[in-house]
Amino acid sequence: MFQVALRRGLLSSSLVLVLSLFGISLFAAAQQDAKPASPDQAQAPAPAQAAPATTPAQTNSTQTADPLKRPISEKQKKENAKALKQELSKTYKKWLDEDVVYIISDEERKAFKQLSNDEERDQFIEAFWQRRDPTPDTEENEFKEEHYRRIEYANEHFAAGLPGWKTDRGRIYIMYGAADEIDAHPSGGTYDRPIEEGGGTTSTFPFEDWRYRYIEGIGQEVEIEFVDTCMCGDYHMTIDRGEKDALLHTPNGGETLYEQMGMASKADRFTSNGLETLGPGPDSTSQASKEFDRLERFAKLTAPPPVKFKDLEEVVSHKISMNLMPFDVRADFVKITGDTVLVPFTVQLKNRDITFANKDGVQRGVVNIFGRVTTLSGHIAQTFEDTVQADIPAELLAKAAENSQVYWKAIPLRPGRYRVDIVVKDVNGDRVGTWSKGIQVPDFADDRLDASSLIVADLVEPVASKNIGTGMFVIGATKVRPRVPPADGKPMTFKRNQKLNFWMQVYNLGVDDKTHKPSATVEYNVINATTNKAVVHTVESTDTMGNIGDQMTLQKTLSAANLDPGVYRIQIKVNDNISKQTLDPSATFAVE
Repeated sequence: MFQVALRRGLLSSSLVLVLSLFGISLFAAAQQDAKPASPDQAQAPAPAQAAPATTPAQTNSTQTADPLKRPISEKQKKENAKALKQELSKTYKKWLDEDVVYIISDEERKAFKQLSNDEERDQFIEAFWQRRDPTPDTEENEFKEEHYRRIEYANEHFAAGLPGWKTDRGRIYIMYGAADEIDAHPSGGTYDRPIEEGGGTTSTFPFEDWRYRYIEGIGQEVEIEFVDTCMCGDYHMTIDRGEKDALLHTPNGGETLYEQMGMASKADRFTSNGLETLGPGPDSTSQASKEFDRLERFAKLTAPPPVKFKDLEEVVSHKISMNLMPFDVRADFVKITGDTVLVPFTVQLKNRDITFANKDGVQRGVVNIFGRVTTLSGHIAQTFEDTVQADIPAELLAKAAENSQVYWKAIPLRPGRYRVDIVVKDVNGDRVGTWSKGIQVPDFADDRLDASSLIVADLVEPVASKNIGTGMFVIGATKVRPRVPPADGKPMTFKRNQKLNFWMQVYNLGVDDKTHKPSATVEYNVINATTNKAVVHTVESTDTMGNIGDQMTLQKTLSAANLDPGVYRIQIKVNDNISKQTLDPSATFAVE
């Protein structure tokens, strides 16, 4: 018995010794694998491996170096990618493949996959959201909050056997927000095709048409169609508007107008070699010419929007503060409809701040302008970009130094608060300037007397009927070129040989029930800011303004020569005798 026990003890000891030696071999192998492939390569080991010793200098270099700028060899990239699958925790994989899958750029995704430890990944994620924060000077990141709200909404409303964020409707909602209009047919059924789809009556699968008034980089009036061909609630985005036709493969079923009249065969829908299976109709030719546009738009819905001036967009995106290129901006507000406001932005640059270069004997200055309007949640409402070019004869350049170049862009916005970023670049001088400001687009409610911005302009004139509503500085049937006050708070300045023009619209005037006309008076007062006394006083009545309704446009011209040099205030007071409401907007200007 003793000998048996002894042999068992020796066997156990031998087994322990073998296992110990085997463990040491594994540890040594792990250490060997963890070593860099060459002296100039440095890779963080996987969490399950022991870290090699580092000197204080190496530690400090690792902590201060930018991980996105650190040179990485091809072998190192492959090793990092392999290690990523092993050590990337579920949290980071979920963030990359679910949370930001639709908004992260290819460059950002590639950079994230090259990071070698969790500390660098945390720093990357923090910087990712900071770059998209519309108000970096506040604690809240409205873009991030809005993004996760959209994911939550998509999961609640678009789930169909898979999470809502994975569906096509969920993806579009997360990327572009709520559509401006939705035409939903949740049960399908009888459908009268519009002429552009061939006309006639058919039966459809459930489908939805989403319409966006504007999507940056894609365009205006963007329509997206989703079809539920499986009748299971999983609506997929389609480029073929004929896909929703439930009778598409039914002989003699759901015929178009031409098919009913014998002018076309239903088989033509499948032999036309087009993108859609709508069948020929009265509008087929024009629809065929738009197929490439539809295909391009379909592709853009899943691609990052292109930017014309990449360097200017970079300044806006990364909130770089520059003021090397001075310029002034003003924003005005004019009512279009009950829920849409025209917001003209006027950018004014002094010739002395533009670099001119000789071009065919003429001094030419070129300035690129890029603008972006975003909601506080980070949704891009509008962008605009253009080039301002000034050609001045060489002998007149010195005299024109104090003159200005003016750029004007009007965009429609809904009432609410927005952030506006405008960047200008002096092409010849390679200087850049930025302007950022929050604006409140007013809600011109129907229940109160209201008015547009009071615009002090150096030019107000009617436009030809063919140009109404289009062109630079055109508001309705009038060309109004605003004078922009400088950013230092001083008033806009007019020379004594110039004309001063005042333009404003008044909304929601009371209308008499019997005469169906408004009854109001308008007082114009030009007040000397030094003496606080009126130097010009004029009163008008709606009785003498012709046929007007609940809206009227006011414009008045005054010669600056009639005013002594100094600072003045124009005040326009509107008294509505029917609603008993008043308005008295004012603006300040100077005469030199």
